[in-house]
Amino acid sequence: MHRLILASALSLITLCDHPKLSGPPTFDGGRAYDLLVQQCDLGPRNPGSAGHRAAIDFLSSELKKWADSVETDAFTYRDAKVDTVVALTNIKGVFNARATERILLCAHWDTRPYADQETDPKKRTQPIPGANDGASGVAVLLEVARVLRQIPPVKGVDIVLFDGEDYGRGLNGDVSDYFLGARRFAAVSKGKYAPRMGILLDMIGDKDLTIYHEGNSNRTYPDHVARVWQAAATLGYKQFIPQQKYFIQDDHIPLMEAGIPIIDLIDFDYPPWHTTGDTPDKCSAQSLKAVGDVVLKVVYEL
Repeated sequence: MHRLILASALSLITLCDHPKLSGPPTFDGGRAYDLLVQQCDLGPRNPGSAGHRAAIDFLSSELKKWADSVETDAFTYRDAKVDTVVALTNIKGVFNARATERILLCAHWDTRPYADQETDPKKRTQPIPGANDGASGVAVLLEVARVLRQIPPVKGVDIVLFDGEDYGRGLNGDVSDYFLGARRFAAVSKGKYAPRMGILLDMIGDKDLTIYHEGNSNRTYPDHVARVWQAAATLGYKQFIPQQKYFIQDDHIPLMEAGIPIIDLIDFDYPPWHTTGDTPDKCSAQSLKAVGDVVLKVVYEL
């Protein structure tokens, strides 16, 4: 769920010996795209579905290939609107656990239970495939995890995949039933977890990728926004537009409220948003690579 307000406008070496890279490590956009497709092949990953249960195993297994350790945090949410209890799971991969200075990378892995933006009313109760809105950010982070394994970072890195971001109904503007995994992570982390920087990835696989400064991020952590866009400019990626366009309600908001310095990378100009048309053919390996390269450059050079 992303409520918005339109705003004005190498060899495999360790960084212990080479704390600054002369160029970015190799992010494989093709591998990331394959990971996006594999998630979609599980079916919709909305809570309570078979695809949701399968995705927990798939994502945990993929992270275990690369991370020093993987933690799952299973929790429940009581949906009073329909009198049901929803089972949810956050998944965390830890890299260089002994490092006190840490970087948080995160994305939501669940998909929306209902395609509320469909023009055909009959389709609005169907779950979305979630290729871009869910699978794209996760795919980038799973490929980032592979690179971090090959080139261990000096700083600690935590990759967290949030559940329940897109569960809510948004009735009368109520967002209390959105961002459930991020709210959970914020609650258990408040006062205990203080990364130097966090980056949230959401809807970053669009073939026609344009990522603008997100308003809440730019207002609260402008230095971090500037760092990311400078990395993109250095790498020559024009998909990162150095202008503010939207204020987005997303997983970064509860984390910000918990004192975690995080920014949101999101391309909200995506016509299939919250429709059954959010399928892999709308995404591209090139877009995933652009985001992955930028994230890695920030991680290794922060």
